[in-house]
Amino acid sequence: MPTLILTENFEKFTSDIIIGIEVHIQLNTATKLFCSCASKREDAPNTRTCQTCLGHPGSKPLVNKKAIEFAAMLALALHCKINPEIRFSRKVYFYPDLAKNYQITQFEVPLGENGCIILDSGKKIKIERIHLEEDPASLIHPAGIEKSQYTLIDYNRSGIPLCEIVTAPEMHSPEEAREFMNKLKIILQYLKIFDENFCVIKADANISIKESGYIRSEIKNITGFKEIEDALAYEIQRQKQAIQNNEKLIQDTRGWNPDNKTTIRLRTKETEADYGYIIDPDLVPIQLSEKFIKQIQQLMPELPEQKIHKFIHTHKIAETDAKVLAAEYRLAELFEQIAVEVSPQIAAKWLRRELTRVVNYNKMNLSQLKIDSKHLIELFSMIEKNEITETVGQDIMNQLILKPFSPKEYVQKNNLAKIQDKTQLESICKEIISKNAKVVQDYKNGKQEALHFLIGQVMKQMKGKADAKLLKELFEKMI
Repeated sequence: MPTLILTENFEKFTSDIIIGIEVHIQLNTATKLFCSCASKREDAPNTRTCQTCLGHPGSKPLVNKKAIEFAAMLALALHCKINPEIRFSRKVYFYPDLAKNYQITQFEVPLGENGCIILDSGKKIKIERIHLEEDPASLIHPAGIEKSQYTLIDYNRSGIPLCEIVTAPEMHSPEEAREFMNKLKIILQYLKIFDENFCVIKADANISIKESGYIRSEIKNITGFKEIEDALAYEIQRQKQAIQNNEKLIQDTRGWNPDNKTTIRLRTKETEADYGYIIDPDLVPIQLSEKFIKQIQQLMPELPEQKIHKFIHTHKIAETDAKVLAAEYRLAELFEQIAVEVSPQIAAKWLRRELTRVVNYNKMNLSQLKIDSKHLIELFSMIEKNEITETVGQDIMNQLILKPFSPKEYVQKNNLAKIQDKTQLESICKEIISKNAKVVQDYKNGKQEALHFLIGQVMKQMKGKADAKLLKELFEKMI
């Protein structure tokens, strides 16, 4: 967990705000980084432990190969150079969350370095290093960090594999920091090295402002991407207010309180020398051969930028739709499965607009969806063949994400096929016209919304089964 290394002199900066981020990603491995204890089960506190993750004398760590593979995949996805040999070091500090009084991490040579993430603006945020380390134990403050009179420790988390990403200080607003984190999350979804249901992403954000001469504060252990944006926004205002009040800022480490949206000082900031790094004598150097790297490259899936290119040039959908679909792994996966059977344009429209609409309405996460692509293919096929109206399709979509069922059977059972019988619709249109004389006059006076009202009345009577385009033509002809 090295402190952010600044690669330029602050004198060269012209921005009012300088932000760098250290991201800690819990890898989706079955066991911990240096022992065979399970890493993801929900167990009672301090039961998922052993001599190694508790730091008992004489215990010997053994590196989890899967964690190295996952970290190498992430490094490649972020355009990093992978170093041919990696070593683990001991970061020495005395704190209750470290049973052995040091954390095993990488310091001298990281697994990967010199990568980047590209924001929508085209701006490249440099990744200085990616490395593996073990997670400390959980510290639990029953009444909150500020008010608790005692702290509980759960060592179940101790030793869980983390992949740390350290950026250069190249972000200049909380919004850029949040976008960076969102881009990173999308890549993790594609790589499948992070499980949103079990794993945690935490960030330490380093921030300074021009008015102070770029005296930096680090906000520790922020979870939630909106929380990162909020924490940085608060800290900017706190630092600016301190300068206005003629207070002298000092380099410090702060905690974020998500309840009252404030930061509090935990301690003055340590330097690298304070940690007394030494090479861990219990862990030998690990060679990452060219053969190993090629094997990892072969396991790599298509990433978002590759998906966008494919969606535009192979499936011929709009660039905006392609970017929205590629920005969510589950949407991209569904689109590719459905576009084989249904028009890609219809699949893109309904996934992007209607599926996301009902997911957001029900306050769900796309990763939680149990929806079957074959049911969506049934639904979109009926829409493509003009067998049902979009209104009926939207109603089916509302129900489909809550409980899987066959849309085709549902339409047949409930007699929801589109009604295109002109004679039948003309009769209903005449009835609606006779009951809404004022609305008809409004339409004659040029109010287009009056026509939408009349069509809506027919749709209501026909339970959404009427052909809206045909209704429009009939009303225009009859009025």
